[in-house]
Amino acid sequence: MTIQDITNELEKWAPLDYAEDFDNTGLLVGDKTAEVTGILVTLDCLEIVLDEAIEKNCNLVVSFHPILFSGLKKITGKNYVERAVTKAIKNDIAIYAIHTALDNHHKGVNDIICDKLGLENRKILIPQEKTIKKLTTYVPEKDADSVRNALFKVGAGNIGNYSNCSFNSSGTGTFRGNEVSNPVIGERGKTQFEQEIQLNITFSKHLESKILQTLFKTHPYEEVAYEIVSLENLNQQIGIGMTGELPTAVSELEFLDLLKKTFHTGCVRHSEFIGKSIKKVAVLGGSGAFAIEKAKQENADVLVTADLKYHDFFKAEKSILLADIGHYESEQFTKNSIHSLLTKKIRNFAPALPKSRVILSETNTNPIH
Repeated sequence: MTIQDITNELEKWAPLDYAEDFDNTGLLVGDKTAEVTGILVTLDCLEIVLDEAIEKNCNLVVSFHPILFSGLKKITGKNYVERAVTKAIKNDIAIYAIHTALDNHHKGVNDIICDKLGLENRKILIPQEKTIKKLTTYVPEKDADSVRNALFKVGAGNIGNYSNCSFNSSGTGTFRGNEVSNPVIGERGKTQFEQEIQLNITFSKHLESKILQTLFKTHPYEEVAYEIVSLENLNQQIGIGMTGELPTAVSELEFLDLLKKTFHTGCVRHSEFIGKSIKKVAVLGGSGAFAIEKAKQENADVLVTADLKYHDFFKAEKSILLADIGHYESEQFTKNSIHSLLTKKIRNFAPALPKSRVILSETNTNPIH
């Protein structure tokens, strides 16, 4: 089993297409063809984590945060990033980061926070734009069913709780092949009139390569006419942050106490109390100041996030409670989710590697005390 096998499984779960543009996700260090000896799952890939990987004979570290975030012009060991990268390379350890690909997954970071708080009726706070595409193609009537079903099989036509969704209209297509063409229907140099089905079908953007491969493989024509456009439709399954509701409303102080106990933090920084019961909760793991206005638009009673600056707290404007629980604290359970997924996947497709070789890091990487 190779590192590529593992990263393929991670990307089926959290496709890198949905990571934010500013991010650096995927395989950051290492040879994807290397055989896996063990996998260490962590929140941050620091030198001390790599020491743990060496000790436990793991040559793949799956990290939530990317140790390489911006470009390096030199690797001389002058800072913690360069030292970690050097140690990984010297010891043939690959580093994979999943970060905002999992932030934007509907069962990712923010869903985990909602689980911990017991929130119901969840939905994405800020849906990601342009994640849905539409394919339009033209297929001879007799071949329309086979092409359509092949596209369904690879994931096209899924809309919310529905699958096999498409729109089909009949019409007459025309074409004339030149002297080097090899038309499946008709003859070279003669205009062919053919009854065709215009097939319209939507798909998630990370499937585009697979959709086109399937179209070209199953479509009978030598030259396949098709169009792909990005839609403005919002995909409620992809995006950052989440809202949900507590089963029973609680006071502001009771809710802050719940946060302290649930996320094991000695301090919750918060905006002033406004005398409002807490029922609807918005959450955004990691740095979430940019979501304050959206949380207010969604009529959330509180936004639970991290890394709020002094002036961010003014934005509460007596209409929402802002609660900063800390960056590490908001994402601390993410590595458990990644570990759980990999353990299940390996049990299914690589029984030769015991599940005990997928190891949850014991290193606390929180830099704030």
